[in-house]
Amino acid sequence: MKLTLELRMPALSPTMEKGNLARWLVEVGDLVRPGDLLAEIETDKATMEFEAIDEGRVAELLVADGSENVAVGTVIAILSAAAEAAVPLTQVIAAKEAAPIAAPVAKVDAAPSPIPAAAGPGSGNATPLARRLAAALGIDIAGINGSGARGKVLKADLGLSAPAILAPIPPVHAPSQSPIFADFAPPTGVPVETVKLSGMRKTIARRLTQSKQTVPHFYLTVRCRLDPLLRLRGELNASLTGRGIKLSVNDLLIKVMARAMDLVPDVNVQFGGDELHRFSRVDIAMAVAIDGGLVTPVIRDVGALSLSGIALQSKALAEKARDGKLLPEDYQGGTASISNLGMFGIDEMFPVINPPQALILGIGAGVEQPWKVGGKIALATIMVATASFDHRAIDGAAAAQFMAVLREVIEAPLQLAC
Repeated sequence: MKLTLELRMPALSPTMEKGNLARWLVEVGDLVRPGDLLAEIETDKATMEFEAIDEGRVAELLVADGSENVAVGTVIAILSAAAEAAVPLTQVIAAKEAAPIAAPVAKVDAAPSPIPAAAGPGSGNATPLARRLAAALGIDIAGINGSGARGKVLKADLGLSAPAILAPIPPVHAPSQSPIFADFAPPTGVPVETVKLSGMRKTIARRLTQSKQTVPHFYLTVRCRLDPLLRLRGELNASLTGRGIKLSVNDLLIKVMARAMDLVPDVNVQFGGDELHRFSRVDIAMAVAIDGGLVTPVIRDVGALSLSGIALQSKALAEKARDGKLLPEDYQGGTASISNLGMFGIDEMFPVINPPQALILGIGAGVEQPWKVGGKIALATIMVATASFDHRAIDGAAAAQFMAVLREVIEAPLQLAC
């Protein structure tokens, strides 16, 4: 009978290939039960906990704290089986089987999975790992009878095989010889500090290089009079003071973008090789700058949200991003993106598309300048908005119509209430 259990580096998101083992939360000799936290795993997006799914005693920790780029599926620790938990550790380690069991490679669908509906009341009585897996795989755990303490739903109760979840996931992007990772030496004689790239920075480099190399970008720019939107924001914020909600310009622009995409549905699409995917709702990924990189948490079904709902969600997601606490369901998917550098005083930007999306909107700062207002020349706050489109999925006419509607809604923002 097998006396040990192998703990492997988990795939904490469908696209995860490697992770950093930030720190162990257990030591050799500790007894663990299903749902206990074993370690903190860093991905390119966030830091998440790794939970035990079996009962046993920690016999070996094979990967040290701080280890980087540990491939998914790598054996990182050994547990003695529950039945052998009382056996001396020297006997448990000696009984370890020499050959590890090879895990089959899980198939990954390149298209984003649909976001499942919120689980019912029973979903709260589940371990965080079970909730994350259920959300990623579209499983409703509300009606599942949990086998954990007090009926808590464990990963094992989801009916998933361990190899299918913990197996190495094949890379979606294959540029193993990509020049972005070439060993370019710095010029001689120049003072320099060389810092190793983080996993997040490597992911950004790989994805944006792939985007510019494979996606035919084209760009359209409009200049919008921002004053009506700013007045509306001031009036709404005055009415929301008692609720502790404050709308940002970006919150309103997210709503404007969703409104324009609803009115011009030909831009709410995604290129799929021999297919074109048309989306029936707008999920907008917003760019959030964090230490060491950029993440894009997603606000779901923006068209159905109120402005105050968007403000609450955007604030919560931005805080989670900066704290490194985003879950996979927070940043996966999105039918389009928005990147706002206006707060940094940037006049205009040409953003890079975030694959597999086909549209990203770049926002510049509002600048006072002479403008024709009501038939006269007066000072007005003018904002430059530039969108990047995937020409494989979006034609120029549809893109131009989207930009025209975007400007129209910004300059007549009461349409947001219609």
